[in-house]
Formats: sequence, C-alpha cells, structure tokens
Amino acid sequence: MLTFIITAGGIGKRMGGSIPKQFLLLNDKPILMHTIERIHSFDATAQLIVTLPVDYLKDWEEMCQKYAFQIKHEVVSGGEERFDSIKNALEKASGDWIAVHDGVRPFVSKSVLNQLLLEVKSHRAVIPTIPVKESLRLVEGENSAAVPRNHYQIVQTPQVFEAKLIKKAYEQKYALTFTDDASVVESIGARIHLVSGNEENIKITNPIDLSIAGLILKDWGAKSD
Repeated sequence: MLTFIITAGGIGKRMGGSIPKQFLLLNDKPILMHTIERIHSFDATAQLIVTLPVDYLKDWEEMCQKYAFQIKHEVVSGGEERFDSIKNALEKASGDWIAVHDGVRPFVSKSVLNQLLLEVKSHRAVIPTIPVKESLRLVEGENSAAVPRNHYQIVQTPQVFEAKLIKKAYEQKYALTFTDDASVVESIGARIHLVSGNEENIKITNPIDLSIAGLILKDWGAKSD
C-alpha cells in the first residue's frame, strides 16, 4: 500500500496577502485541490493525508463543501516547522511506501511518479531532481566565485521512502539542517537516490509562480500525463 502525505501546513508568507498560498485559486479552485486530484488520478487506492495550518482546518472543510470536493483524505494539524507537520502525519501513515509531496506542486507528471515508485523498491529513498540552468556563484561575505552548475540539482517532490526508514528518521529531534524529507532521512545514514523530475512540477510560492501555473494548467488541459 502507498501513502501520500501532502504537506500544506504553512501560511505562505512569500506569496503575500492574508490567505495561505495553498488556498489561493488556480483557475477555478484552490491550488491544494488540484494537487490532491493529481495524486488521486495517479493512484485512487493510495492513502491521502493532508497537513494543514491548525487555524485553517475549519476553512478547509468549508472549501471542500463549496467546491464539492469529495476525494477521500485525512487531515492532520501542521506543526511549528515542516518537520513537525510530517511527524504528525507519519503517525497516521499505514502504507509500506510513503511519499511526501508539497501541497503547492500540482503538476508532477505520472511518468515521474511511476519512476519514483519503481526505484524506491530497490533504493529505499528516492527523490526527483532537475538540472540547474542558470549560472551559480558561491557567496562568502564580500567575496563570490563561480561554481560549476553541473555539480548541483534542483530538488522537487514527491520524495518517496520505505515506511520503516522515514519513520525511523523522524524519531530524532528537529535540526536546522532539515530542509526537506531527504535531508532528514540522509541524516541517519541513508543514501538518497535521484531520478529525473519534470520541469512543470513547479512549487507555487509567489505571484509569478501562480501566473505560470495558470499557463501550465491550460496547456495540460488536454493531456493525460
């Protein structure tokens, strides 16, 4: 069995405004609903757990009623840090494999999802990445230096793990070095395996991302992937 934890426990300060970014409308409904629909269309049997800000649990219930959103999912309260939100969700996760996905990434491709689930069976911890296109510089105080971009990859979600592995990793205390689930799992000595992600799988964090997402949604309207 597969569990998807869709993390939407933050309030999206970079987007601005008073509404958390996961609840902003993309075309005709909240971004988070698009993301849940994307995962459900890939695997209708997967357990879906959604983390939400504790102050917005009632708001989400009202949104589901307003938009007649009926995809079955469990809701857990988000914590102070993303780490805490995932830890709360893991208590309810019953799958043999657990995927953690950002609630504001509605465009992961089904081919990427298939590859992640294929690879995790032999590698235990798998994440999607895409190459860096821009030039990079390492900044240290007043100095900076060019670094080879081929040494770096941009990390996406969902990140998929053997259930026993990620649950063990989340038994430890939070550290500032934990920027995603892979970094948490890596900290207990696990090796992270990379697969190619898809360019459209953007994380909607600011207004321009929302505009780009609208274009992607329009382009994907006639696509099955």
